[in-house]
Amino acid sequence: MKIREDIVENKVSEDESYGVLSPIIKEKIEWFKNQKLGVIFHWGLYAEAGIVESWQLSKEDNWARRKGAWRENLEDLRRDYWSLIQTFNPQKFDPKSWAILSKQAGFKYMLFTSKHHDGFAMYDTKYSSYKITSQQAKFHTNSKADILAHVNEAFREEGLSVGTYYSKPDWHCPYYWEPKSDPIGRYASYDPLKKPKTWQQFNKFVDDQLTEIVTNYGPIDILWLDGGWVNRDNNEILDMPTIVNHIRNVQSDVLIVDRTIGGPYEDYVTPERKVPENIPRKAWETNIPLAKNWGYVPNDVYKTFEEIIDTFIEVVALGGNLILGVGPKPDGTLPEEAVELMSKLGEWIALYGDGIFDTRPVENWNIKNCFLTAKDNKLFIFYKNTYGLQNISLKACQKRIRKAILVNTGKEVDIQEDTLILPEPKERYGCVKLLLEEN
Repeated sequence: MKIREDIVENKVSEDESYGVLSPIIKEKIEWFKNQKLGVIFHWGLYAEAGIVESWQLSKEDNWARRKGAWRENLEDLRRDYWSLIQTFNPQKFDPKSWAILSKQAGFKYMLFTSKHHDGFAMYDTKYSSYKITSQQAKFHTNSKADILAHVNEAFREEGLSVGTYYSKPDWHCPYYWEPKSDPIGRYASYDPLKKPKTWQQFNKFVDDQLTEIVTNYGPIDILWLDGGWVNRDNNEILDMPTIVNHIRNVQSDVLIVDRTIGGPYEDYVTPERKVPENIPRKAWETNIPLAKNWGYVPNDVYKTFEEIIDTFIEVVALGGNLILGVGPKPDGTLPEEAVELMSKLGEWIALYGDGIFDTRPVENWNIKNCFLTAKDNKLFIFYKNTYGLQNISLKACQKRIRKAILVNTGKEVDIQEDTLILPEPKERYGCVKLLLEEN
């Protein structure tokens, strides 16, 4: 899978271990490991433009304009993009329908973009006028104008956990891209070391917005902080100890994901668009969009259901979570292709979810062409239908096996002389549950 040019990778982040964790965060990380499947909604003005999120605004990121610039020159593009606040009007926005579909699809948690790099807030922030509830915004008179609030409420009512995506860089904020400046790319338009007062104003802006989100938008399980180029290497140093202290003074158990930065404020790591070759030492979550892009783009190319299931099973067997990206359309509805994939996923989860949720990877036992998970005194073997019948020796299992059961039907599978004969599945995967003797 080709890694896209907007992805900031940091191998150090993925390789590091935890330092000292508070008991409440230790417990929350174990909770996170049980969730296994989440959904992330990238939604903002870029849906109205139908372009690759807000990346076309960045001069150096010409990859985003290479296959179809929204406007011929960057000056026109930026002017017209900033003006989309006046036309974005998602009259069919129905967060309850999103939440019901997500629950049926088997998702356990949800992340929503409070703002992307363009700085447009999808919530009623008091620290910026560039927001969905602004008097300038076409949508501001709608009863659901505070989109983040209504999404969070709808998902909580359906019993799903709630998280918030937040971009640390902000290309609309005058303390990041100064007015009348010509930033070379995604970074601040100035050197923070040369303008420390301006940078301090930006630091306070980020601090205020994040504290605002955890204060005004109900219980939040995850704060997913994007924009990994805001880091020490680029002299863009946020005062994370103070920011995190403010956040956790409001909600003590929120997981904070300072993506690709590493250190004490990256509670879990987030390999993007890939299954990691080397398994991270921290808890982790592979994040993959259902389509090519995170946000809505007309005529986007969607992954097949088989691709999604292959990735999901592999990720879970390796001990990670999978979060799938959906880009809502400008009118507030979800793309038909995404709805279809989510519906198929829900049907699959209904059959095989027992071998997925609350599980952990199996150590010291590898079976060719199979993926293993375990919980309590149960061990699950997922196997693909393309390999035909398999005879599996059970001698490597460290506990006595009481019986073997097909997960999707409940039928018992014969074990003959420590050998399990896997019946050929009708679906892409079969799954056998081994019931083990207790210690």
